[in-house]
Amino acid sequence: MSYQQFSEFARVSDEQLALARQYQAAILCDVQGRRGTMDSRVRALHPEMTVCGPAFTVEVRPGDNLMFHVALAIAKAGDIIVVDGKADTSCALFGDLMVTQAESAQLGGFVVDAASRDTVSLAKGKFPVFSTGTNPCGPTKGLPGRLSIPISVGGVAVKPGDLVVGDVDGVVVIPLEEVDSVLAAAQAKVDSEEQRIREIEEGLLVSPWLNDALMQAGLKPLDETK
Repeated sequence: MSYQQFSEFARVSDEQLALARQYQAAILCDVQGRRGTMDSRVRALHPEMTVCGPAFTVEVRPGDNLMFHVALAIAKAGDIIVVDGKADTSCALFGDLMVTQAESAQLGGFVVDAASRDTVSLAKGKFPVFSTGTNPCGPTKGLPGRLSIPISVGGVAVKPGDLVVGDVDGVVVIPLEEVDSVLAAAQAKVDSEEQRIREIEEGLLVSPWLNDALMQAGLKPLDETK
């Protein structure tokens, strides 16, 4: 059995990625039912880091990065290595060396639910890194794990090939089969928000939906509370 077989799965297309890069993670989360965002413990090492690409999923035992290294060796250009590290922060699963290798392989980023290290240099670099905390201690490299399977990272289900988008607000995962519909809805959401901004600038300060929402909650409309 060749490890290369684990890198063969359906991925989001280049066209879908080009569209997805236009939207904030918050927009994409909103239009897929406010679902799919990882816990805020998984966050960018630098506020300007963004990530957008297909998920290459990895499950490791806490504190061990053996299968992370295998994924790093076989992932395809543009892939986002997404690691279920069990939110373990007792040691770092990666640092400068692995990021340097990932950059050389033209990968799209790391999203790791575990600690990282070499924080100053990684935060100054261009490679997108999203992780859970930091720790100077290195990992072991001797325990089996799994590649290219459905995993849970930061409380969110992630399958191989799913679209992963992250920015300073956090990381959102969009199932591969829902990417087209979510991207179409994202543009409609952006158009709606731009229209609302224009209304606010023109003096319409009360959102049109607010009174209906108040009444549905059993409360008086805003204009009846004066």
